[in-house]
Amino acid sequence: MSLILTLDEEIARARADLRMGVGIVLSDAGRHFLALAAETLGADRLSAICALGRPVIALTARRAATLKAVPYDADLARIPLPPGAGPDWVKAVADPADDLRKPMKGPLKSERGGSALPHRAAIHLCKAARILPAALLVEIAPGDVPAALTRLDAAAALARIARAPVFGPVISARVPLAVSEAGRVHVFRPEDGGEEHYAVEIGTPDRARPVLARLHSACFTGDLLGSLKCDCGPQLRGALAQMGAEGEGVLLYLNQEGRGIGLANKMRAYSLQDQGFDTVEANHRLGFEDDERDFRLGAQLLRTLGFSKARLMTNNPNKMKMLAANGIEVTERVALKVGRNPLNAAYLDTKAAKSGHLL
Repeated sequence: MSLILTLDEEIARARADLRMGVGIVLSDAGRHFLALAAETLGADRLSAICALGRPVIALTARRAATLKAVPYDADLARIPLPPGAGPDWVKAVADPADDLRKPMKGPLKSERGGSALPHRAAIHLCKAARILPAALLVEIAPGDVPAALTRLDAAAALARIARAPVFGPVISARVPLAVSEAGRVHVFRPEDGGEEHYAVEIGTPDRARPVLARLHSACFTGDLLGSLKCDCGPQLRGALAQMGAEGEGVLLYLNQEGRGIGLANKMRAYSLQDQGFDTVEANHRLGFEDDERDFRLGAQLLRTLGFSKARLMTNNPNKMKMLAANGIEVTERVALKVGRNPLNAAYLDTKAAKSGHLL
């Protein structure tokens, strides 16, 4: 058995390390950078990284726009750490929670020139770890690279993250449901050590015909708690009810909470919404795009189940485009307009106006 880790295994380790506040090493063209996640940065490790040189904090262009910092690298900004700045300053730059109560002092001057590949890789690894997309990096000499830390080639890591993970079936079993006793749950696990995803199959759909399908992103607050801030719970139950009524269908339950940013960041977005920002503005202030989900996963799971055509239950045209681009012919869009109430009306209107949802 080989003791050398694969790239997927190294990336999985790097995600876990960043979540725990452990540094990783990102390399690019013979240069090496020690990287720490801003969210999990402690005072001791900040002191240690500052002893190696002058660090920079890497932020997405979305977060940089909020802070009036210029993203010279197009999708990100590299801001040198001011002398004497502590972990509270770093976290305040990364986390918008107190932007209004404690406006940042500026201007924040961004670096320009040179490769930003390690900084970009650090941000994407933070996103994959479901923490704030901001990292502190400092260049280190080859002889100073700690042997115990996870090491990644920045370009290789970025290329791997950009590809959709490959899923394998784990198990399926019959699960009688309220909408249909002919229910079956399939569990799929990715090779890269990421989150599992599930398919709920109703009846025995003909693989040669378009299947009634729903790509449903996990929503802890809506699906489980009955939150009135979104329409997720009613969409989940409405889709299953229609599949039960028709006697067949497939609901893909994708673990992409909060449009792909994770539950903790989703709660941060909710807190920003309480300050007056809409759902898209909140995501941008956190450093995320409007929607960070990867709908290629849905296409792959449908193909794995043997389907090539779908009648897709959605209000989101992007889901249709992504399925079509990844080998699933969408023969019909089946509208799913349910769950509107006075507490989520503004949220739904924002999704229609800014994200193109057909509501």
